[in-house]
Amino acid sequence: MSGRITDPDVRILACVSAQLQGDYADDDLAWEGSPFAWLRRRPSRQRGSIGEQLVAGWCAARNLNVARAPDSECDRLIESYRTEIKFSTLWASGGYKFQQFRDQRYDMAICLGVTPFDAHCWVIPKHILEQYVIGHTPQHGGRAGTDTAWLSVRPEAPPGWLTEWGGRLSQAFDVLRRLTGAP
Repeated sequence: MSGRITDPDVRILACVSAQLQGDYADDDLAWEGSPFAWLRRRPSRQRGSIGEQLVAGWCAARNLNVARAPDSECDRLIESYRTEIKFSTLWASGGYKFQQFRDQRYDMAICLGVTPFDAHCWVIPKHILEQYVIGHTPQHGGRAGTDTAWLSVRPEAPPGWLTEWGGRLSQAFDVLRRLTGAP
């Protein structure tokens, strides 16, 4: 490597980079062989769309009626309920970050998070998001930063208010059935 780099400062930077690489390699190794590993290589905007498709497919496989949203105020209609879908892979910090919550026209949000070999899900009514997230956890700073919020969740220790809205996929599905009246 050093034979191709002639600038001494670039050599220093390359050495520091090589040292740092070890700190991040373990994170990549954790996803090796995971059915979700490919998701981490997709751009964040694409991940959101893929997350919507994952939730729609999961719901359809569980015999729920899923339709495309009629407008941009929500992502899908699930059992005719306007549903916003948020997706996150596990961050290096050990938690999920569900981003871009806005005060739009939807009845509930489904937050799906995946680890290399597990998944977590919460189905949260909008009024609960308004109570704890929207307007409370701004995603961006400054005066203009109040239009979006995010929800940080450590799956092994979610906030107390969140526990009744899911956790395991089966728990989230039970909440979804309860909220929509689905059989």
